[in-house]
Formats: sequence, C-alpha cells, structure tokens
Amino acid sequence: MAKKVVIAGGGFAGFNLAKNLGNTNYEVVLIDRDNYIFFPPLLYQVATGFLEPSSISYPYRKMLRNMPNIHFKMGEIVRILPDQNIIELNIGKIDYDYLVLATGTETNYFGLENVRKNAIPMKTINDALDMRNYILKQLESATTFLHDKEKLKRTLSIVIAGGGPTGVEISGMLAEMKASVLRKDYPEFNNTGVRGDIYLVDGLPQLLSPMSKKSQENTYNSLKKLGVNIILNSQVKDYTDGKVILSNGQIIETDNLIWTAGVIAQKFEGLPDSYYGRGNRLICDEFNKVKGTENIYAIGDTCLQTHEAKFAHGHPQVAQVALQQGKNMSLNFKRMSGQKPIKAFEYNDKGSMAIIGRNKAVVDIPPGIHFKGFVAWFIWIFIHLVSLVHYRNKITTLYNWVGSYFTKDQALRMLIRPVRKQ
Repeated sequence: MAKKVVIAGGGFAGFNLAKNLGNTNYEVVLIDRDNYIFFPPLLYQVATGFLEPSSISYPYRKMLRNMPNIHFKMGEIVRILPDQNIIELNIGKIDYDYLVLATGTETNYFGLENVRKNAIPMKTINDALDMRNYILKQLESATTFLHDKEKLKRTLSIVIAGGGPTGVEISGMLAEMKASVLRKDYPEFNNTGVRGDIYLVDGLPQLLSPMSKKSQENTYNSLKKLGVNIILNSQVKDYTDGKVILSNGQIIETDNLIWTAGVIAQKFEGLPDSYYGRGNRLICDEFNKVKGTENIYAIGDTCLQTHEAKFAHGHPQVAQVALQQGKNMSLNFKRMSGQKPIKAFEYNDKGSMAIIGRNKAVVDIPPGIHFKGFVAWFIWIFIHLVSLVHYRNKITTLYNWVGSYFTKDQALRMLIRPVRKQ
C-alpha cells in the first residue's frame, strides 16, 4: 500500500513539498487553515492598496487538480498523537505514516498585551485587508475634524515597529503615498498645516540587520530622504490611550501602530516541550526529522537545524530556506521509496533584498556583491514577479505595477470590509 504523507501547512515549504510529491507513489494530504496559498513578501502591497489579494494568492485545489495522489483538507491542528500516528484537526482525525510540520510562524507580541489588542499585525491576507481598511477609514475620519490639529496629527501619524524588510517596505510605501497619493486624494489636509509623521522603530542599532552594512546605510539614507523618522536602539514597550511608549522614554501620540517586530512558531499539544528550541521552533536533525521522533519532520520557519557551521543558531526564517527544505524533503521521500540513502539539508544562500520605494531598493548577493537604486529595484521586481505561484498572479501584478509606476497612483483604495476585528 502507498505510504501516507500528511503535510500540515501550505506555505512555501509545505506546498513545495506537496507539489514535488505529485504523481508519485505516495498518498499526500495537504492541510491548511486557508484554502489558498499566498505570497507573503507582497502582503504589504495589499495592505497599502497597490495590489488586490487575488494578485498574490491562488486556490490550492486548482493548483493541485492534476495531481490525483494529493488531497487537500482545510483545517487547523488541535493535537498530535505520535504514539498512534494520528493528527487531530478541528475537522476530525487523520492517520499518517509520515507527518511533516510546515506551519510557519505567527506574530510575536513579546507579551505586550496592549500591543496585541491595539496594533495592526502584518502576517496574513486578513491582516493586510484589515490594515488597508483601517488606514483608509482613519483618513476618511480625519476629514471630519480638520480644525482639531492635535487630533488630526494623531490620526495621520503612523508608527511601524520592526526594522526588517517588511517594516522598511511598508515605511517606504506609506511615505511615497503621503507625498503623492494622499496629497491628491485628500486636498482637505493640504491647508491645515498638519502633516502626519511616519516613524520606523527598531531595537537594533541598524535597519535590515541580516543584510550588508552598505544595504543598511543605503536603506537608512533613502528612508530619511523620503521623510521617515527612524528611531534605532529602542523598542516599543507599550501602546495605550493612543500613545506608543518606547524603551528610551520617548512617547509618540498616534492611533496607528503597525507591528512587524517579530514572529514565533506554533506549539502543538502532544509534542513535549523538550522538542522545541528558540522561538518555539522544532529541533531537527540534518534530515529535518524532529529529534525524539521516528516519523515526524519539520520544514520552513518552524524548523530549527544547527548542523551547518554557518548557521549554528539555525537558518534564517526566509522564503529561500523554506523552498529549499521543501524540495530536499521531497527528494528524500523519493529516495526512501526507492530504498536509497537520504541527503542532509544544505542551505544555499542566494542573497537577500528589500525594496524601499520607487526606483529604490537594496540587494545583497554572495559573496559580497551589492546593488542599490534602480538596478536593485529592477532585480527585486523581477525576482518577486517570477516567484508568484501562477501565471495569472504574474500578469495581474505586472499590470498593477506598470500602471502604478507611470501614474504614481493606484485605484484600489476601496473600503471592502470596513469593520476591523478587535
């Protein structure tokens, strides 16, 4: 009988594994809480109204329809019963021969309860839509109290917590929108003498800490030119009564805190605490097997491997690691099926990049190659375009980008779901 591989999580790692096991002699079950795969690096463009959700997402079932050995289930993990080889979901139980956990991460608020309740996260399509609708609603609301300058400034100002790629990209996009789009769409603000400030806050002494010093300096200088207020060596400690309180004692009055400051992996009932390492990541051997288990594996952001000297504290939680682990895991399953020795995972670092604004980006490619400005911006555009999962996504995204580039505008600022979840 065909061995049954259950894959929990359909992100870069899980979907790449499932796709590469298509039309093999394995029975594959792919589980995800949503019925679509999406492209997280472009979430911020959905959040700022430059792309629709359909431009960066595509249904699993349509992607897998020509792979009869793969079945999709929409559900969430309740517990894992490793002794029985059963995973229990909110929709029922599924048995497995091999279980692969590829559930990624969720937003980490570091125990800051007021931040969790009141900040705007940036992790899912729902988060991006909530952010877009919330900001648009704030702008519409601000037109009703133009003479209350203190309240107007608080409504228009935005704090972004987290100086990684997502924080940098949102900051740059909002700064450019403020300089062009908002000036045209909301002429009421032009004569008030009030301008909403954009703050980017990070606890480290530099932005984009995993990237090269040149990229960090270029990013810092470019954002400053766009008018972003950058606060380093300081963290958000609380957010209450419309006040963002920083660890350096500074207080910023705003009704808008966007949280991109950290992620944490999910813990599963049924797996002991000893299985987890830093950030709740599952401790795995060089073959992605969870240590202490016989047939449970972890790939992507939820996996912690320390066997490579260059990554003694674990691989970075980026898309390339997830894609490569998914591909290596699929090859190992094929080798196991053919009674061949399996291969340890080795990460091939292809570089990192971040977009700052129009014609502004930074790219680092090993060993030590650095690009900035228009060339880096073009590389970023090309890589992200070809990385989208379906040709339909590529066409619609390119169409939107070309229109936005030449007009410095876009037409997706509709309040689709005006009530933000609390």
